[in-house]
Amino acid sequence: MDALEPPASSPADAPNRRRSGRTVKQPILYQADPKISIPTNGTAKRKRAQRAESEVQDAEEDMDDEGSDEDSEPEEMKASKRKAKKAPRKPAAKKIKTAPPGGLTLAMRPAPNGVKKPSKPKPRKARPGVTMASGAEGTGLYAEVFLQGSSTDDIAASWMDSYKLHNANAMTDLINFFLKCTGFDSQLDVHDIEDPDNAPNKLTDLQEEYQSKNITDYPLISRAKDNIFSRAIMEDFLASLVQTAHALRILHDDVVFIENIMVWVTAMSSSTIRPFRHTATVVLIAIATAFCNILKEVANSIATTTRQKEGEEKRKSVNKARVAALKAKIEEIETRREGAQRWMLDIFDTVFIHRYRDVDPKIRADCAAALGTWILICPDVFFEGSYLRYLGWLLSDHHHQVRLEVVKQLLKLYQDNENLGRLRAFTERFRPRMVEVAAQDAEPGIRALAIELLDAIREMGLLEPDDVDSIGRLIFDTEAKVRKAVAPFFAANVDDSLEAVVEELGGEEGLEDAIGEEAEDDYDSPHRLWLKFKCIAELLDSYDFEDSQNSTPAPGVESVIHWGNVESRYTMAAQVVYQGIEEVQEWEMLAGYLLYDISTATTAKSKNDPLETFKQRCGLTEKQEKLLLELLNVAAKSRLAEAIGSGTATKRKPSRVRTDESREVQEKTALHLAQFLPRLLRKFGANPAAASAVLRLGRILDLEVFQELRQDSTEFDSLLEDINKQFLSHADRNVLAEASSTLLHATTFEDLEEVTDAKLQELWEKTTSALRQNIRAKAPQMRTIASTVHRILRLANISDPTDAFLKEPRVMSKAQNTSPSKIIDLLIELINRYSGVDDADADAIIVNAANALLAFYMWTARAIQENVEIDEGPGEVPARVATVAALTDLIKQREKLDIARLSAIGTLLEIHMLFATFRNAQVEDEAGTSALADLAQEVSPQGQEQILSSFVAAERYYAKKTHKTLEEAADDELPEEPESDPEEESEDDEDADESDKLRRRQETLLAEKRLCELTGKMVLAIVARVLDASGPNKGELRKRLLRNKMKLGSNFRDVLNYLDEPKPKRASRAKPKATAVLQKNEAPSKSTELIEDEDEEIEEVESGGEEDLRRRELQDDLPNEDEATANGTNEANHDNKSGEDDEIMGD
Repeated sequence: MDALEPPASSPADAPNRRRSGRTVKQPILYQADPKISIPTNGTAKRKRAQRAESEVQDAEEDMDDEGSDEDSEPEEMKASKRKAKKAPRKPAAKKIKTAPPGGLTLAMRPAPNGVKKPSKPKPRKARPGVTMASGAEGTGLYAEVFLQGSSTDDIAASWMDSYKLHNANAMTDLINFFLKCTGFDSQLDVHDIEDPDNAPNKLTDLQEEYQSKNITDYPLISRAKDNIFSRAIMEDFLASLVQTAHALRILHDDVVFIENIMVWVTAMSSSTIRPFRHTATVVLIAIATAFCNILKEVANSIATTTRQKEGEEKRKSVNKARVAALKAKIEEIETRREGAQRWMLDIFDTVFIHRYRDVDPKIRADCAAALGTWILICPDVFFEGSYLRYLGWLLSDHHHQVRLEVVKQLLKLYQDNENLGRLRAFTERFRPRMVEVAAQDAEPGIRALAIELLDAIREMGLLEPDDVDSIGRLIFDTEAKVRKAVAPFFAANVDDSLEAVVEELGGEEGLEDAIGEEAEDDYDSPHRLWLKFKCIAELLDSYDFEDSQNSTPAPGVESVIHWGNVESRYTMAAQVVYQGIEEVQEWEMLAGYLLYDISTATTAKSKNDPLETFKQRCGLTEKQEKLLLELLNVAAKSRLAEAIGSGTATKRKPSRVRTDESREVQEKTALHLAQFLPRLLRKFGANPAAASAVLRLGRILDLEVFQELRQDSTEFDSLLEDINKQFLSHADRNVLAEASSTLLHATTFEDLEEVTDAKLQELWEKTTSALRQNIRAKAPQMRTIASTVHRILRLANISDPTDAFLKEPRVMSKAQNTSPSKIIDLLIELINRYSGVDDADADAIIVNAANALLAFYMWTARAIQENVEIDEGPGEVPARVATVAALTDLIKQREKLDIARLSAIGTLLEIHMLFATFRNAQVEDEAGTSALADLAQEVSPQGQEQILSSFVAAERYYAKKTHKTLEEAADDELPEEPESDPEEESEDDEDADESDKLRRRQETLLAEKRLCELTGKMVLAIVARVLDASGPNKGELRKRLLRNKMKLGSNFRDVLNYLDEPKPKRASRAKPKATAVLQKNEAPSKSTELIEDEDEEIEEVESGGEEDLRRRELQDDLPNEDEATANGTNEANHDNKSGEDDEIMGD
């Protein structure tokens, strides 16, 4: 028996030996064994794991408590691991069964029409975008990243811990996280991860399953309110994950870690399904960016360690051990750098090379943004021509989003002057394309950003002079965003030009010798700012030369488009100059420069005089003077507007201080304008273009401030006298318009009303006398008569012409008795005299005379209205019958699309509509009849036929220009075909040059304008019941107008929308229950069209809103069966027409 007993053991060996004498071997947990993969959903294997844990506990009870520290440390780790594994199970099961309010909750879509009771937790399905990737344990990486609110660094550290415990399970969770980011609920298991060679086949199966579900949206691009996905959070998590792996050396020591990610995500990036491809591309871009950050960090570490090593080697007593350690550290860091760079370039070669040409523009834009980021982070790797060229190629992408992203990235590179050497070759290769984008891109935002990019290139000295001029010409561009972007570029060009001019004059010293000391308020003496103004004028003149040639109207096109108060291209360019150049704000100095007579000052002077050389260099051409006058207008107006706007109080300056400063600027501006305006008119009054610009300054003048400064009224009288001279001496349309506007501005000032009225009366007398003389001349000149009639029209628009039109001349000679003497009769005679004359001047006479008569009748209607308000008689309407007769005869004699005929139609309709407003006025005469009944008259049937024939001709002409097909109608409804236009002969010429194409575009625009104007007048006349209001054909004209409503574009349709009758109001909400029940029972008898219409209307209303609830309460509140059928049919027809029109507009 004693021989079978084991030998006695010492107390020290007790913990490591059993009673039988065998060595105690610590069991390996089934779940912790790296050689064994455990499925997460096997209940039997969980029991085996629990049995293994109980065996460990039995073994620990047999061991002695006096174990060494080496044995106690593993026990603490095991206890923490058991605690970490057991902890999430109970809360997860508890959460699934009870769903406590403090647990993980997801935002649910609200109920359509009220509060919806929540369903039971167990059968509730997970919302799309959230999947518990860990199966029964209820915790998934997707939910941890986007729902639990933990930092991405903590989540990445937690995942790395799980990766250390079981790499296959952790990798499975990560790949499933990527799949979930695509909006796909299916997942991979551990066996799929352990077989990376089968990854392409498995992804093929997933793609087929994805396509079978018909998923149209995915988290990366979804804008749904319940989408919890965030691209920024995902990118932060991936950056933290890669950085954590780098810090723990897993990234460099465990090659399988990054290889498994690359195998699966790279395969996804080449998928034919866009959600897979886009999401995988974004994931790999984020990983590559993280590698770039690691490379940057490693490079800094290498530089720091190298400096330490070099410093150690320079010491007198070199610590060789430390130097050797630093060398080893450098080699180790270098190895890490090579590994990270290898993986980063692998992503570039396998993903970027293919995806930057992807069919999806969003993926291409992401690639462009990523490459720009990589170049900024790792310039040593990516800042080379072999990588920059991809940005240059993407600059020609057909999608604006990609081009915009490329320009953004290039702007970041060019804003750093240290990149000059690296960007020189790239700039030489792709500079023409960048200039083309800035000048001709379809998107104004891209053009504006490209201009900013070229400005940065110009500062580097890499922009050619031709390119500088190409961008400078954009100051006249039609897009406000582009003009605003070119302001700094233009200002820099002005500075460069000024610098060259100063060098020509001998530099700063030569400039000081020429002009000497400069007085602050001396605006009439030479100043150095004159050179800058001269440079501005030269640049604007040079940039406008080619544009003015390209913008000249094509020959043969009628120039009848007058835009009213629309700013000219010179005014818009001047606004850009004012915003970009601070010196322009001193508009008084600019006015003094324009008033200085350089030509006379330089005569009989020595050419060697520096001052004379300076003056000669500041000389201006006529075009440059016009440009600077426009700039003067903008500068004075903007300065005054800024002063008025700055009158509000701020925290720094109280209200009183700012108001005083603003008032001081306004007074100074008014005083200087009053001084400069007469002088400018005397100098530039002979040139119509310059005179109109000077007259525009008169509208800026604040006459109240002018009076408060106690200026003599004679100065104001002198100013009005100068304006009258311009009005009487010029025949230019712009000059007359600006002069009349300035006079109208003067009439608004009551304190000087007598002076203004006297000047207007003087103008009336001179103008009417000139008209009588021109008409009764032996050889009347149509050009002179047209100019005089135009002046009468301008005066009639700003002052009452009744006295002037109805006044008899004082002296009546025998020769004058043969013709009418009143102005109103003279105008009617001019219409009759030139109605059969085919000449441009004759057309101008007719159009201006008709409009002047219309203005007269407007003032007459105003007087009638004032008499009615004070219970006086309405008075007479002079020469109304004669005017209508003259216009009707003119319409009959002229062609259907003649300018004079169309103007006469508009005047005729407006005169009838003007007096139709008195139809319902309750004023009776002595006989008891309505005194205003005869004023409201309808257009004669003959006149209506002529108007309709012009409308049909205009409609057909515009349809032919736009190649649109009109609705057919019966022969008796159609008027005669319009005469062929000689300009249409070359319409089908395929070899037409640019001028012909421009002419055709202008003709199409004019045709649409003509049609819409005529249609608008006819629509207003129908609404006023002076057209198509009575007779056997009542309503036929309305039908004819609406025939092609959906065929001729949106502008024409919008004009005709005013003919639509108002829809009947719904019945009141409060309704007897019996009536509601009765209509509910009769619901099946309603027409199908109405039911479909009602369903569509209900679907358009937001579900659950107030309107939806109201409609649900009133859905029985419908009209009777006949009305419903009629309304449903009309609405269905209208929907069909709208659909057809949408197709037309889309084309």
